[in-house]
Amino acid sequence: MDEQIITIERHIIEQQREYPGATGVFSDLLYDVALAAKIIARETTRAGLVEILGLAGKINVQGEQQMKLDVFANETMIRMNSYTGRLAVMASEEEEDIIPIPKGYGTGKYVLVFDPLDGSSNIDVNVSIGTIFAIYRRLSAEGPGTLEDCLQKGRHLAAAGYVIYGSSTMMVYTTGQGVHGFTLDPSVGEFLLSHPNIRIPARPKYYSVNQGYEQYWSAGVRRFTRWLQGMDQEDPCEPLSGRYIGSLVADFHRNLLEGGIYYYPADTRKPGGKLRLIYEAIPLAFIAEQAGGYASDGHRNILDVQPESLHQRTPLFIGNRELVEKAEEFMRAYGG
Repeated sequence: MDEQIITIERHIIEQQREYPGATGVFSDLLYDVALAAKIIARETTRAGLVEILGLAGKINVQGEQQMKLDVFANETMIRMNSYTGRLAVMASEEEEDIIPIPKGYGTGKYVLVFDPLDGSSNIDVNVSIGTIFAIYRRLSAEGPGTLEDCLQKGRHLAAAGYVIYGSSTMMVYTTGQGVHGFTLDPSVGEFLLSHPNIRIPARPKYYSVNQGYEQYWSAGVRRFTRWLQGMDQEDPCEPLSGRYIGSLVADFHRNLLEGGIYYYPADTRKPGGKLRLIYEAIPLAFIAEQAGGYASDGHRNILDVQPESLHQRTPLFIGNRELVEKAEEFMRAYGG
C-alpha cells in the first residue's frame, strides 16, 4: 500500500504510540465505532432498495417518529459495542434510559454516548444525515456503569466525532490532539485520511439558522442575525451568506470546513433549546474547540455545562470563535 495512504486504523495506532502506557483498548473502541459507521453507511446507500426508508411506527423518547433507518443505526451502534468488554455503559438519543452492558461480557473503563442518526427526518428526501458520538472515561469504580458516568461535562471527554453520510461517507473525530477527517473508500471498505488537522478557516463564509422561526426569537437573536447579514447600521460587518440544510451534522460539517456559525437558539416555543446536550452539543463543541472554534449556549461555553439528565436540551451557537463570542455579546445586550 502507498505510504501516503493512511487508514483510520493506522492513524489511531500512530496516535496511541504517543502514550507509552496505552493498552490499546481505547484505540479498539474508536475502531469499533468506525466499523459500526461502515455498516450504517452501507445501509443508507441501499435504503431505498431494501424497504428501510420510511417510518418504523414507533415514537422515540424525544417524542419523535422513529424512521426505520433510525432503528437500524441505533441497534447497530449498540450491537457493535455491547460485547467487547471495553465499555461500562452506553446512552443513546433513541433510548429513554442508559444502556447496560449484557451480563457475562464484562465491563470496561469507557462510556459511549451517541445520536445514532442525526437529521433522520431528511432520510426520505436524500439529504445528508449523520452519527454523532462521544467517549468518556467512567467515573464509577467498577461493575456496571451508572447514569452519572454518562452525565459528564464536555471538559472530561476522551474523544468525540461524527460520521456524515452524503455524496461520500466521512468520519471526523478528535481525541484532543486536533481534528482529523477520513473518507470511506467503498472499493476497499476502509476509511482513509483525507482531511488531516482540520482548522476552521479564519474568514467565515456562512451563517446557518432556520429563519422560519424568527417570529419566536428573542431580540438578541434577531439583532445578531441582522448583524451577520451586514444590516446592523450601528455595527456594520461584511455580510455572510445564509446556508441551512436542517441536518445538524451536515450544517456543522460545512461550516467546519468553510468557516461560519450554526445556531439553534432558545425561543418562545422551546425556552430550553431544542438540541440534545450530551448527544449533539457537547461532542460537536469539543470538535469545534479542537479545530480552533467555540460553542456556547449563548451565555457560557457548552463544554462547561453540567448535564442534569440524559435528554437535556440546550440552545447552541457553534463555529468561528469570534462569531460565537459576538452572539454572546448580543445575548447579553438585548436578551436571549
